Amino acid sequence: MFKRVLIAAALFVGFEVSAGAAFAQQVTGTPGSPEATTTITGKQLPPPDPKFGGVIKEKASESKSWWPPRVVPPKGAPNVLLIMTDDQGFGAPSTFGGVIPTPAMDRIAKAGLRYTNFHSTSLCSPTRAAIITGRNHHSVGFGVVGEVATGFPGYDSIIPIEKGTIGTILKENGYATSWFGKDHNTPSYQSSQAGPFNQWPNGMGFDYFYGFVGGDASQWQPNLFRNTTAIYPFRGNPGWNLETAMADEAIHYMKQLKEIAPGKPWLVYYVPGATHAPHHPTPEWIRKISDMHLFDQGWNKVRETIFANQKRLGIMPADAKLTPWPKELPEWDSLGELEKKLFIKQADIYGAYLAYADNEIGRVIQAVEDLGELDNTLIIYIGGDNGASAEGMLNGTPNEFTTFNGVAVPVKAQYLWYPFWGSDKTFPHYAAEWAWAMDTPFKWVKQVPSHFGGTAQGMVMSWPGHIKDLGGIRRQFHHVIDIVPTILEAAGIPAPDTINGIKQLPIEGVSMVYTWDQANAKASTRHTTQYFEMLGNRAIYHEGWVAATTPVTLPWELSTKPPPDVITGYKWELYNVQDDPTEFNDLAAKMPEKLKQMQELFYSEAKKYNVLPLDNSTLARWNTPRPSLTAGQTVFTYSGELTGVPASAAPSILNKSYTITAEVEIPEGGAEGMIVTEGGRFGGYGLFLSRSFNWWYKAGLFRNVGLGVLAFGLLLVWRGRSRNWSRLKMRMSYTVVILASLLVLAIFTTHIVNVGRGKPVFLYNLLNLKRTTWSGPALGAGKHTIVFDYKSDGPGLGKGGTGVLSVDGKEVARNSLEHGTPITFPEDETFDIGQDTRTGVAMLEYRYDVPFKFTGKINKLTFNLAPAPNAVAEPRTELGPTMEAPEPEPIDEAPER
Repeated sequence: MFKRVLIAAALFVGFEVSAGAAFAQQVTGTPGSPEATTTITGKQLPPPDPKFGGVIKEKASESKSWWPPRVVPPKGAPNVLLIMTDDQGFGAPSTFGGVIPTPAMDRIAKAGLRYTNFHSTSLCSPTRAAIITGRNHHSVGFGVVGEVATGFPGYDSIIPIEKGTIGTILKENGYATSWFGKDHNTPSYQSSQAGPFNQWPNGMGFDYFYGFVGGDASQWQPNLFRNTTAIYPFRGNPGWNLETAMADEAIHYMKQLKEIAPGKPWLVYYVPGATHAPHHPTPEWIRKISDMHLFDQGWNKVRETIFANQKRLGIMPADAKLTPWPKELPEWDSLGELEKKLFIKQADIYGAYLAYADNEIGRVIQAVEDLGELDNTLIIYIGGDNGASAEGMLNGTPNEFTTFNGVAVPVKAQYLWYPFWGSDKTFPHYAAEWAWAMDTPFKWVKQVPSHFGGTAQGMVMSWPGHIKDLGGIRRQFHHVIDIVPTILEAAGIPAPDTINGIKQLPIEGVSMVYTWDQANAKASTRHTTQYFEMLGNRAIYHEGWVAATTPVTLPWELSTKPPPDVITGYKWELYNVQDDPTEFNDLAAKMPEKLKQMQELFYSEAKKYNVLPLDNSTLARWNTPRPSLTAGQTVFTYSGELTGVPASAAPSILNKSYTITAEVEIPEGGAEGMIVTEGGRFGGYGLFLSRSFNWWYKAGLFRNVGLGVLAFGLLLVWRGRSRNWSRLKMRMSYTVVILASLLVLAIFTTHIVNVGRGKPVFLYNLLNLKRTTWSGPALGAGKHTIVFDYKSDGPGLGKGGTGVLSVDGKEVARNSLEHGTPITFPEDETFDIGQDTRTGVAMLEYRYDVPFKFTGKINKLTFNLAPAPNAVAEPRTELGPTMEAPEPEPIDEAPER
């Protein structure tokens, strides 16, 4: 055996020699044979090709073949199932004292460890960038969500090539790597079919991707991709839901690997959209959780129950104090019955969504066991990527995009959606007060990095035979950047020096493997210092102390005034979290010198990790110009069919004047279908031909049957007269003739008079609250030019305007919008030409079923956009409520799912 290793070392001179025993090269099989495998040092990825170890003569018969060995991970390297939910909140799951049952998370906690002092960045894509790179979020370009990226290294949403991902590292070391669920790390301006794809999951080292791109998505009709190809499995599939489909896909992936490559370890990065809005559980889970009446006593009582559970379970020490309820949020007992009923419904749907997601995660975990892989799988299950979300505003909303556009929906108006809450007729979010309760025992919520309510995440971890303190609790401070070094140490794989020839910068997290040993249960954390920053709010953790700014804006409100100076406009707080884990007792006034030391440490860390320049604006960042395929473009020309284009690569009609010109060709018998649309049920617009009822002309069978029935009726009348039939028989014969004549008449009413043919319609859907339409007469066969010309009343956000619909140079409709959409159409919808890929913009009038393909021909489609007024993006102006919510329209009564 020793001789074999020496031979292998001589032959594999192309592979680097390991720097230490922990990463010593391991060779199996006969060197040069097809079955030979080897580990690599992992310092250079991909590894250099080994030198050919065979013999080459003039004749193959005199030569000796030699195959390069297959790269495999070190012996004993585990499978890795890395799970992270979305917007969950520390106190939501039963595992961490919550009232919502999460048996899958409970299972991992009982089989391993619970971590009660584990932290995120306080916002979605920043946490996700940190967890896959092992670096701080500013360090990898995600100082904020990608939708508000700006042109600074810490904020441009570009992960530097010198900071490779865990996907790349494990893949090049012989792992199969996959990503299921939410991808919020592809820059919005790189998310179209034109790429580039280097920062899609496949380009970041994940061999297989099944999920959606962006911050959120309907679970009933998501913007779903398999690798980089859009797919629509929900079409014609009532009851389909992404939570279940994603679990099915992950289970199939693992089963397939087991059967094809049984010895190959895998990384499954499993990140469902739950519980980010929209809250979309199935009806079965809604009934199950609603019947439990978990939230009937209101948010204050629920918070007290959670805190008592946390003490009982040992999540919080016995002397911990529950932080006070904020004066900015109403107490439950101050509400009326109408409000309470709505808010209970909102929480029931959220609870059902979390329980449903945990159940599907449980199916994935059970599949690992059924495949015989549980003992060889490191499972890390993180409850949320940030604190619970208050983005539903004070009253919640049936449509999350009302919040993003500065529109508060009154409680009474929300009752229109009450029977459908959680179905595909809603894109719902609960009231902000529930978010504060779900973050028990801490203060604040998602978006707020300065306090643990925004960053604390319950985490559980198991690996049978390696984590032996089953059911144990760990209180060491740790952060999402510690996940990558933990996985690498468990797998026996070093961080690489280079990837694709690019020198790699150090991983910034520390491994948590030391916490697995029961002897280290109370050991000091090895993660001694950690900064936090988001949208100007900031904090610094250091050796059991936290200094934090007091938020100057409320996450559930859209500020109507400019923010204060980002450096001098903030008050700071100070906590000894070693003794005060809930951040109850502010020591800033008593210990000013300690506070000053901590503040200086924050700015030192900020310089080190690309946190500067600090910026506490929001709207200005949303509207900042970014690199894109459409930057500076005002004229867009298309033809034929084009679907699935994200907003970043489409013409934006928001807050400006514009003209849409469609040159179409209508076949004999008329046409119907979508010409162009962006958005859907929850906001957007569409130019289309209404549904055509000219069934007679298009269906030769029906025409021939009608003519045949008419001939048959005339024959009956003739025969009846010649045979002197009875009065009854003659009446029946005349009835046949009359009915057949009516059918024949339909030929003329649909073909000549154009009754039933598709009419040109432009429909503007204001956040599923109000729809405004322009329509013209039905179009006959031939070429037509349809023009919709809109003149905005701007400048300004959400201003109204006047639109004119013309056909072949003649005005056919004129109407006005009181308000336009100020900030964004639904981000999970797309720009489509020739069909509508997800949900329709129409509700009752002109309702259609997707994909509503255009049955004519689109010869040319042109968008002419006026320049966006400068007033839209004033650099120091923040967004206040842009409009009063219009009285919502009735909802169609089609069965929900």
